[in-house]
Amino acid sequence: MTTYRFTQVNVFSADPLGGNPLAVVHAAAGVSEARMAALARWTNLSETTFLLPPADPAADYRVRIFTPSGELPFAGHPTLGSCHAWLAAGGKPRQPGLVVQQCGAGLVRVRSDGPRLEFAAPPVSRSGPLEPEVLAKIAGALALAPSDIAQHQWVDNGPGWCAVMLRSARQVIALKPDWAALDPLKLGVVGPHTAGGDAAFEVRAFIGGGGYEDPVTGSLNASLAQWLFGAGLAKSSYVASQGSALQRAGRVHLRRDGEEVWVGGDVVDVFRGEISL
Repeated sequence: MTTYRFTQVNVFSADPLGGNPLAVVHAAAGVSEARMAALARWTNLSETTFLLPPADPAADYRVRIFTPSGELPFAGHPTLGSCHAWLAAGGKPRQPGLVVQQCGAGLVRVRSDGPRLEFAAPPVSRSGPLEPEVLAKIAGALALAPSDIAQHQWVDNGPGWCAVMLRSARQVIALKPDWAALDPLKLGVVGPHTAGGDAAFEVRAFIGGGGYEDPVTGSLNASLAQWLFGAGLAKSSYVASQGSALQRAGRVHLRRDGEEVWVGGDVVDVFRGEISL
C-alpha cells in the first residue's frame, strides 16, 4: 500500500454541502488504472479524479476522470475541482492566472473569474436538432406532450449529451423520469426561470443508462450555453441553477467572451487527508 494526498471538494456552490462533490487523489502516478477504477466505485461519487504529471509540455498537469462505471475524457465539475485541489496543494501554473489541464479530450484552459474558477468550454462533437424518434423517446420517458418541448438539440462535448428546453423552470423541477424508458440517453433539460431570481435557467441532467441524476454538471452546462448563446436563447452571460430537485443549491456561471464560452463556479474544500491504495 502507498499513501497519497487526498482531497474532497464541493463544486458549483459556496455551501460545502450544496453542490457536487469530487474526490481528488494527488501525485497519483503510482496508482494503476484498475485501482483508480476501484476507488471511483468505492467513493461512489459522480466522479473521482487522479492528478498526474503532464504528457503534453503545454499542460501544467494531467487528470484522469473516473465515474463508478468507467473513465471520461472530459467533465466540467472535475475540471474545476481538480484545478482547485492542484492549486491548493501548491501547484504553480506556467502562465500566471491561467492553468492548462490535460485530459482525455485534450487541453482545457482554467482561469480565475474573481472568487471563482472558470474553464473554457470545449467544442461540441455533435450538434443539430434531435431526430424525431429521439424526441419521441424523451417525451415518453418524461411524460411530456410534444408541445411541452420548446427547443431541442444535440449538445455532445464528450459524454454524449442531448438536450431539450421546456417552457418553464417549474416544469423542469417537477419531472420524474422513467429511467428504463430513457435508457441509453444522457439528457439535459433546461427551462427559464421567471425574472427576479438569481438564476435565469433551471437545469437537470439525467443519465438514462444508469438511472442517475447528476447534481450539478459542468460539461452539460458548457454545451447548453454554447447552444443557447448561438441560438439567441440566452444573454451574453447568465447563471444556471441545478440540483433543486435533489435539495442541492448548484449555481453555474456562464458567459460568452468573443467566440468562447466560459463556465465558472465556486469550489470549496470539504476535507483533506491521506488515502492508502
